Amino acid sequence: MGKIKRVGVLTSGGDAPGMNAAIRGVTRTAIYYGLEVIGIRHGYHGMIHDHFVSLKAHSVSDILARGGTILKTARSKEFMEPEGRKQAYENLKKAGVDAVVVIGGDGSLTGARVFCDEYYDIPFIGIPGTIDNDIYGTEYTIGYDTALNTVVEAVDKIRDTAGSHNRLFFIEVMGRDAGFIALKSGIACGAEAILIPEVHGQVDNLKDYLEKGFKRKKSSNIIIVAEGDEEGGAFAIADRVKDDFHDYDVRVSVLGHIQRGGTPSAYDRVSASKLGYAAIEALMDDQKSVMVGFHNSELDYIPFRKVIKLKKKVDPEELQMVEILSI
Repeated sequence: MGKIKRVGVLTSGGDAPGMNAAIRGVTRTAIYYGLEVIGIRHGYHGMIHDHFVSLKAHSVSDILARGGTILKTARSKEFMEPEGRKQAYENLKKAGVDAVVVIGGDGSLTGARVFCDEYYDIPFIGIPGTIDNDIYGTEYTIGYDTALNTVVEAVDKIRDTAGSHNRLFFIEVMGRDAGFIALKSGIACGAEAILIPEVHGQVDNLKDYLEKGFKRKKSSNIIIVAEGDEEGGAFAIADRVKDDFHDYDVRVSVLGHIQRGGTPSAYDRVSASKLGYAAIEALMDDQKSVMVGFHNSELDYIPFRKVIKLKKKVDPEELQMVEILSI
């Protein structure tokens, strides 16, 4: 690998609180090592359409507390095609970019893996940035902690009104393909039940549980539902059970995109800063096609091929714990 002089950095896919801290970590670590930094706006779309800006140390001042991403983000169908990746490669070469740091989720890292397979001379390093925390090879992804705190705060407020009115609330949280937000936030706020895509047949068990809860004269019930649940989300599940529980006022609340926004937590800021720093350290060590992540709370490097191929699993013991603690 030739000597790296200029590094590109982009954010791709869904935004996540803490992405700006990662951009700052990448930019200032690169500058420390004497590298130039090019910000690629609007993700892979910007790489194809030449949306490049120079980043200096002052460019990333005062962004730690900002949600979203100063580089903007987008999803790019063009990058999925060989012609789009070829154009992106030509733009990188024209701009003198020798390496790229990609901050994003599974789709973004898949794009990086494919690009690296086709164009060997520009190394890519990935940083896991998604509120879903569903990326294999890392215990933690940027934005997850802030999203959890947002959900817990919202559910705590909903529980107040649920208890006051004898209501049964189905609260839908993000997690189209994974239930990590639902599971962890459900534990944190004391949900009576948690429905996630990884577990099948939960609605039938839910009816039995609610019947027992009603007999125990629970004044309220909070059910957390991941949006990707096999039944079709909170509205579909509420519709299935409402006729069996006339004594409860059944309500649905979809938290939606408030989970993506907001000031990143201290944990997100520190973790994202570490990952940004580690991405440049990986490049300085001549690594490529790897994602930086956390293993046993320590920084680690995971090959893209493993990140893309393998699926992160929820902890079955935590599922059992939810059932025990909700009696």
